[in-house]
Amino acid sequence: MSKFKKKKSGELPAISTASLPDIVFMLLFFFMVATVMRQNTLMIENKLPFADQIEKLDKKDLVMYIYAGKPSSRYRASAGSTARIQLNDKFAAVEDIKAFILAERTAKREELIPFLTTALKVDGDTNMGLVGDIKKELREVQALKINYTTRQGKASSNLK
Repeated sequence: MSKFKKKKSGELPAISTASLPDIVFMLLFFFMVATVMRQNTLMIENKLPFADQIEKLDKKDLVMYIYAGKPSSRYRASAGSTARIQLNDKFAAVEDIKAFILAERTAKREELIPFLTTALKVDGDTNMGLVGDIKKELREVQALKINYTTRQGKASSNLK
C-alpha cells in the first residue's frame, strides 16, 4: 500500500483571474505615459536637408514651428503644387506669419517671450525666395531667434 494516491481525473485547475485587473491598469498606465500626442498634422512634403554641425533645441515648448514646402499628394488638389507655408494645421500666406507670431507670444508667459525660438522646417526643394519672405516677416515682428531644422548627415548629400 502506498501512502500517496494519484488523482484519477486529469483535469487542470481553473486559471485565477484575480490579478487580471491589476495587469490591465498597469498596461493602461504604461500606454498613457509612453504615448506622445502629435501636435500638428503635416500637410506639406518635408524632406529636410542634411547638415553636419547641428545642435538640439533644449525646450520644445518655447519653439514656434513654421513649415514650408510643396503640399503633399493628399492636399495637392485643393492647395496646388507650388510651395506653401503651413502654420499649425492650416495653409497660410506670408502675410499671416505676423499674426501667428503675435498669437504665439500672447499665449506664453511674459518672462518666457525673450526665449521664444522660431523653427523653420523647410523642404530641401523649396525656393529660397519663399524662405526670404518668411525671414522678412519675422524681422518685422522682431522674431530674430531663428532655427533651421535639418537632418544629421553630410551637407554634400544635399547636392543633386
